[in-house]
Amino acid sequence: MLEIANLSVSYGRVRALDGVEIAIKGAGALHGIIGPNGAGKSTLLDVVTGRRSPSGGAVRYRGKDVTRKSVAWRRRHGMARSFQRTSIFQDLTVREQLTLIARHLGDDRLGDVIEVMNLGDCLDEKAGRIAYGVQRRVDVALALIGRPELLLMDEPGAGLSAEETLNLFLHLRDLVRDRGMAAVVVEHDVDAVFACCDVVTVLDLGRHLATGAPAEIRADARVIAAYLGSAA
Repeated sequence: MLEIANLSVSYGRVRALDGVEIAIKGAGALHGIIGPNGAGKSTLLDVVTGRRSPSGGAVRYRGKDVTRKSVAWRRRHGMARSFQRTSIFQDLTVREQLTLIARHLGDDRLGDVIEVMNLGDCLDEKAGRIAYGVQRRVDVALALIGRPELLLMDEPGAGLSAEETLNLFLHLRDLVRDRGMAAVVVEHDVDAVFACCDVVTVLDLGRHLATGAPAEIRADARVIAAYLGSAA
């Protein structure tokens, strides 16, 4: 579904990403990306979704080189993203903003998104007045409009309690499997990642450190030394 090949991003002499290689395989799988602050996780999502150009390397989506494709092109062709900070319109009702995006993308299956993200009870409330946990669900719902094949999420648990984050991740895992999507999620809550993700990648100082099943990553001495030891 997605191939990140020898990807690098430089800011002057600082390398935010340094030769990162990751393969996101098959539909129905949730792929977690973890690592210390400054590891390059959000930068990686920016490059994959076209919001930042790499200094080197390539991004391939469904076998096609999309490294220079625009954000809009990627969205139209099945790649969607939710953000660390909610991208909702505070002064619009939930219904108004979902409808706005649905019209823009030509998606007439909005009822399915509302149901799957359990938003029926807040449709006519202004987004700025609903609970923050519900705002996070609205943000994911906006990304789901258009039925993307690849969903990328940047810290969907930001601002939520550990219990709320785990519940959201359980919901996302079921959603990805039911819809047959591939999904990549960057998250600091490693317990939620290990509980719900099928594959986990660890970045450290802009470099790929390890990829494997959650149990393998938990036991990896390099990961423990670089991240999990200090995070525990």
